[in-house]
Amino acid sequence: MAKSKSVRGSSAARMKKLNDTRTILRQPILLVAVILTILLLLLFVVYPLCKVLIYSLTDDSGAFSTENLVSILTSGRYLKVFGRTMLLGLVVAAIATTIGYIFAYTITRTNVPCKGFLKTIATLPILSPPFVLSLSVIFLFGKQGLITKNLLGITGNNVYGMKSLIVVQVMSFFPIAYLTLSGILESIDASVEDAACNMGAGRWKTFWTVTFPLSLPGIISGALLVFIQSLEDFSNPATIGGDYTTLSIEVYNIITGSYDMRRGSVLAILLLVPAVIAYLLNKYWVNKKSFVTVTGKPTQARKLIDEAHIKWPLFAFCILVAAIVILFYGTVIFGSFVRTWGIDFSLTLDQYKRALQYGFGSLKTSMVLAVISALIGGIFGMIIAYITAKRDYYGKKFIEVSSVLMFAVPGTVLGISYILGFNTKPLVLTGTAVILVIVFTFRNMPVAIESGTTTLLQIDNSIEEASTILGADSGYSFRRITLPLLRNAFFSGIVYSFTKAITAVSAVIFLVSPRWTLVTSKIYGLFDLAKYGQAAAFVTMMIGILLVFIGIFNKLINLLLAPRSRVPQAKTKTEEAK
Repeated sequence: MAKSKSVRGSSAARMKKLNDTRTILRQPILLVAVILTILLLLLFVVYPLCKVLIYSLTDDSGAFSTENLVSILTSGRYLKVFGRTMLLGLVVAAIATTIGYIFAYTITRTNVPCKGFLKTIATLPILSPPFVLSLSVIFLFGKQGLITKNLLGITGNNVYGMKSLIVVQVMSFFPIAYLTLSGILESIDASVEDAACNMGAGRWKTFWTVTFPLSLPGIISGALLVFIQSLEDFSNPATIGGDYTTLSIEVYNIITGSYDMRRGSVLAILLLVPAVIAYLLNKYWVNKKSFVTVTGKPTQARKLIDEAHIKWPLFAFCILVAAIVILFYGTVIFGSFVRTWGIDFSLTLDQYKRALQYGFGSLKTSMVLAVISALIGGIFGMIIAYITAKRDYYGKKFIEVSSVLMFAVPGTVLGISYILGFNTKPLVLTGTAVILVIVFTFRNMPVAIESGTTTLLQIDNSIEEASTILGADSGYSFRRITLPLLRNAFFSGIVYSFTKAITAVSAVIFLVSPRWTLVTSKIYGLFDLAKYGQAAAFVTMMIGILLVFIGIFNKLINLLLAPRSRVPQAKTKTEEAK
C-alpha cells in the first residue's frame, strides 16, 4: 500500500512538472526569462567554477596532472595552514553561535528592556565595512593602544595573531547566528513549552528538554553559516591575523607573490570544498531536520520570562556584548578625527582630507558599481524567485542550485575563477568594470532570491490567475501585481547587495585594475602602510554612505513599487452638478 502511494505521488509530481513545462512553453516572456536565466548561470556561475577546477588538475601543456594537488596534500606547510583555517572556523562558529543564541533567547523569551536597541546592535556588524573591528582592536590594544599603553602602561604589545582574529571574527559573525536563531525560537509553539511547565518542569528543565532540542536545527544552521563566513574571510586575517595564516591569505600570497596561478588554484579548491560541503549540509540536510511544527490551531500569546534571576543575567550579558560593539565602532569613528593615534589626540579633519586625496576616485567608483550591481541583482533575483517559486518545470533544480551556489564560494576562489574564465577570448572581461558588476551581482544575489521566494510562497496563486483570465500576459502580471507585493523582499535584496558590494574585499582583490580601483583595495593598502587614521576616515565615510543609501533605496522602492489603486473615487453631488 505504501509503495503504491509512493508511485502515485511520484507520478503526480512528474505530471505536474510536465504540465508546468508546457505552460511555460506557451508563455513567450516566461520562456525567455527561463532560458536567459539558465544561460547566464551557465556562463557566470558554472563555467568559472569548472574552469578553476580543470585548471587546478592540469599542467602547463593542458594535460591532466595531479602533481600540484599531491604536492600540496603532502606538504606539511599547507596542511598546517589548512588545519589552522579549520580550527579558526570551528572556534569562531562555537563562540559566535553561543553569543547569537543567548541574544536570540533573551530577545524572544524574556521580558527585558531595550529590545530595539539590542536588535540594532546585533545587526550592526552585518551592515558595516569589514575593516572596522580590526582597526578598533589595533587602536585599543596595539603598540599605541588606548587601553594597553595609555591605561595599562603596556608598551610594545603585539596585537596580531589568532586571539585577536578570533575576537574580531566572533564580533563580526555572531549576528548571522542571531538572525538564524531568533527566527527559529520565535516559530516554536508556545503551548509546547507551557505544557512542560504545567507538568511541573522548571525553567531550566523546560529549556534543556523542550526549547533546546527544538532549536537544535537552528543552532547547527547558524554554526555552519558562521563557519562558512570564517573560511571565506580575507580582510580580517589580512589585517589582524599576523603570522596566523589562513587559506584565503595563502592563496593571495601565492598568486600575487609567487605568480603561481596553478598552485593557487589548487589551494582555492582546497578552500572551496569544506565551504560548499558546509553550505549544502545547511541547505539540504539541516533545514529538513526541523522539529518545529505549525499546526494551524490558534495559540495563546507567549508568556515572557520575568523571573529576575533569569532575565537580568541574560540582559547583563547582552549589554556587555553591546557595549563592546559600541566601544569598537566608537573607537574607529573617534580615531578618524584624531591627528596621530596614541601620540596626539587633538581633533582634526586632516585624516579625511588625506583619505579623499588618496582615494576619492576609488570611493566614487565603488559607489557607482555597487548601485548598478545592486539594482541588477535585485531585479534578477526577483525574476529567479518568480520562475522557481510557483512552477516545477524541467531545469528548475539547476536554476535553484546554481543561482545560490556563489553564496558558498569563498571570495578568493571566486576571484581566481573569474580571472581564469574571462581573461582570454572570446569573452575578455578582466580589468573592466563589467566583470566587477558581474561578480557583485551573482555573488550577492542569493539573498534577494531567498527573500523573494519566501514572499512568493505566501502569495495566493489566485491573484495572478485572475490577472491572466482578464487577458494580461505573465510579464504584465509580474510587473504590475507581483513586483509591488515583493517590494520588501526587493528592498532587502538591494540593501544587502549594495552593502556587500561596497565592502567587498576577497572577491575583487584579484579583479581590480588601475582604472577600476575600489575603496576597499585602497583601505587594504593603507593597512600595509600603517596609515590607520586614514583607514578609519574611509571606514567612517563608508558607514555614513551605507546609512544614506539604505534610506534612499527605501524611499525609492516605496515610491516606485507602492500599489496604485485604480478604483474610481465616488463623485460628490456638487461635482455631479458641475
